Amino acid sequence: MSRKAAVVALTALAPISWGSTYFVTTEFLPPDRPLFTGLMRALPAGLLLLALTRKLPQGAWWWKSAVLGALNIGAFFPLLFLAAYRLPGGVAAVVGSVGPLFVVGLAALFLGEKPTVRTLLTAVTAAFGVSLVVLKAGAAFDMVGVLAGLLSSLSMSAGIVFTKRWGRPEGVGALALTGWQLTAGGLVILPIAFLIEGAPPVLTGTNLAGYAYLALGNTAISYFLWFRGIERLSASSATLLGPLSPITAAVIGWAALGQALGPVQVLGMTIAFGATLVGQMGPRTPKAPAPVGSFSSTERNGQKVSMDLEGSGVRR
Repeated sequence: MSRKAAVVALTALAPISWGSTYFVTTEFLPPDRPLFTGLMRALPAGLLLLALTRKLPQGAWWWKSAVLGALNIGAFFPLLFLAAYRLPGGVAAVVGSVGPLFVVGLAALFLGEKPTVRTLLTAVTAAFGVSLVVLKAGAAFDMVGVLAGLLSSLSMSAGIVFTKRWGRPEGVGALALTGWQLTAGGLVILPIAFLIEGAPPVLTGTNLAGYAYLALGNTAISYFLWFRGIERLSASSATLLGPLSPITAAVIGWAALGQALGPVQVLGMTIAFGATLVGQMGPRTPKAPAPVGSFSSTERNGQKVSMDLEGSGVRR
């Protein structure tokens, strides 16, 4: 397996994990508490990573972390949940699947990634495949829900682009940066959740198990893999892994909940998955940074000199 294929495979675990969110929410969590669920996903995971890494932002990274946390988590979760409440699940998923198109435009504006015809066609094809998987006949459209879905997709897309643009501060790993963003995003959701939904519900052992999975596997580990992948892939390649989430949700719904999965859904899954694979067939990405504590060589006055790269962690 090539280096890029390994990075793609690890990054793909994030949207695959997110595809299990619907199943866990419906089967393990208290009903009608989407904001509290978003809070329980983000804030405990962020605080755990802060405790593990023992690193806090410095200088400009205080406001950068707040911006990234709001875009990737704090604004994204409430808007996503609003769309889910105002729209049928299939419509919400289709609206969210336009994210790659937002990323293409934002990446051209802020990263200088020139959009190609193949990238645009791949993004449209992936959205079409997702629509076949999840969109039901006669689905209703609510303009507030559609707007919330589009804004949630735009928020996450902007988060992807600025995560790649700003990189990481010197000496800070992806795990610490993930902790900063999850904590900041959780703090954004905290007052919204309590104002709209009130006090936390009484939790059962099943609820706690569900929240533990969401906070650890579905959020802390998944977002770490996601942000790490964004560093090493182009913005468009990363976002074109997104269709794996509704595909996973459909498969889990069929396998665990007995939901129908007919020929049209299978065709849509094939199309979306094929578009995801095509989206990864771009030019080779720059070589990733050397691991902490390693050494590289450079020429100085005609002689090779070893340079300690410990803690460098920055790719650009």
